[in-house]
Amino acid sequence: MPINAEYRGPGELPEVIPVFPLPGALLLPRGQMPLNIFEPRYLAMVDDSFRDGHRLIGMIQPDATHSRNEAKPALFRVGCVGRITQLAESGDGRYILELTGIARFKVIEEIEALTPYRQCKVDYFPYVDDFTARKGEEAVNREALLEVLTDFLKVNNLKVDWEGVESAPNEALVNALAMMSPYGPPEKQAMLEAPDLKTRAEILIAVTEMDLAKKRTSGDPPLQ
Repeated sequence: MPINAEYRGPGELPEVIPVFPLPGALLLPRGQMPLNIFEPRYLAMVDDSFRDGHRLIGMIQPDATHSRNEAKPALFRVGCVGRITQLAESGDGRYILELTGIARFKVIEEIEALTPYRQCKVDYFPYVDDFTARKGEEAVNREALLEVLTDFLKVNNLKVDWEGVESAPNEALVNALAMMSPYGPPEKQAMLEAPDLKTRAEILIAVTEMDLAKKRTSGDPPLQ
């Protein structure tokens, strides 16, 4: 596999991938997720991904509502595979890495593996559009998205690089805001499973509007 890999379709990705269950973590195609890896099983996962040459990790959320085993929680059926595009050693046994999203997947089954980390057989074909950059972004209501972002920043006394926001394409803007949003696993999963970018933006707007309404009526303090 070349250092700079480009994936043009589902057939270019392996059917079995290591998965990293992490609640509240949302990775989307072409999005960048920083990770601080310190558990021995996930250090081994990173080492093996380089040894195997693919540098791929499937990000997926544990499904708390269906989990009976805390040591091995049930998983949601949809995740997103990413490629390690940056990696640094911390000097104290940790890896600091950046994962760049490639495509979402559906879990077919979890396989019995001898590795300390979990592995799943997955299917990328339901999300074939993920391989096309900026697919459907013309349908996004950018004005509504920026309006709710402005309200969110004001209520929570936060600032943002508006120059960067205004220059970002719709896909990058929607996905970055979704990934950085402070919402819980159900909301993150809904945004992950959205059938298209327009729907993902609509979910993000709706969830944010509900959060803002709750803060205004309850007098909750702003985020710190």
